[in-house]
Amino acid sequence: MDQGLRFMSRYLRQMTLPEVGVEGQRRLTKAHVLVVGAGGLGCPVLQYLAGAGVGRITLLDPDHVEESNLHRQPLYRMSDLGCAKALAARAHLRAANPELTIDARVQTLHPGNAPLLVAAADVVVDAADSFAVSYMLSDTCHRQGVPLISASALGQKGYAGGFCGHGAPSLRAVFPRLPDRGATCASAGVLGPVVGMIGALQAQMTLQVLLHHTPSPLGQIVTLDMQRPRFDGFAFHAAPEPQIAVPFVSRSEIRPADQVIELRSAEEAPEIIAPQAQRLSTHSIDDLQPDPAQRVVLCCASGLRAWRAAECLQAKGHDNLALLAATACE
Repeated sequence: MDQGLRFMSRYLRQMTLPEVGVEGQRRLTKAHVLVVGAGGLGCPVLQYLAGAGVGRITLLDPDHVEESNLHRQPLYRMSDLGCAKALAARAHLRAANPELTIDARVQTLHPGNAPLLVAAADVVVDAADSFAVSYMLSDTCHRQGVPLISASALGQKGYAGGFCGHGAPSLRAVFPRLPDRGATCASAGVLGPVVGMIGALQAQMTLQVLLHHTPSPLGQIVTLDMQRPRFDGFAFHAAPEPQIAVPFVSRSEIRPADQVIELRSAEEAPEIIAPQAQRLSTHSIDDLQPDPAQRVVLCCASGLRAWRAAECLQAKGHDNLALLAATACE
């Protein structure tokens, strides 16, 4: 079949929409989307973006397919068990649409690689199950003016929202503080259809941004509660950016003069994060008296304990701080 006819045949149903048309489809074909995460959220995001004809997708995920993933990640098969998710996802997506360009990377997003990855994308999709990665992406997208579609799903609830880019506030503007507990799908559980619906919302918002739809999803959050069930949402265009935002840094960004606090125990992390690091428990942070001229880098596994410790030090007037999530750093 002629390439032009195949193009028309594959995308005819969405090109029939007046807000897409031939020009909109060409825009999608030329678009580049960075998707961070190929799990429960990433699977529907990738399937719908690939199905819509987004021409170039860069995909990051360091994990491998496990049987416990399959109830909510239908992109994968039993034959994929043990395979890198990014590579398995690319294989399945290209089998359905071989004209796509998919750069699959088996790696974690961290402060060291985020700036270049974000700068190359038209839209960034946060489908990672890590608040540290979400805030890293938001900080980077906000600095560079790149739209970010971020989401979260847990239990039978979730949300998807459009942040940064074209004047939209960042994730920090809407969620300046973390929840009291850093629950994840592994610790709190989740139903597969809920994750699928939230991921589909992310894909829809991404396509709307790429197609320049009005009203834009940027500055908007859609919430889902399937216990009721109910969709809801709100706009946050006027949300102010926090005056002080403690950044996440990579291991390579630790300076010799930094005071580094290792919040992980010796059993949790036999090797400290940096030669000058001092092990402290979260309960000992109250007793810490840092030099105001010295940056304090707080390290833990996910970043949650480091965030809490930073809040404690900020309450004492110390703002020269940085966070390091050991599971998301160089």
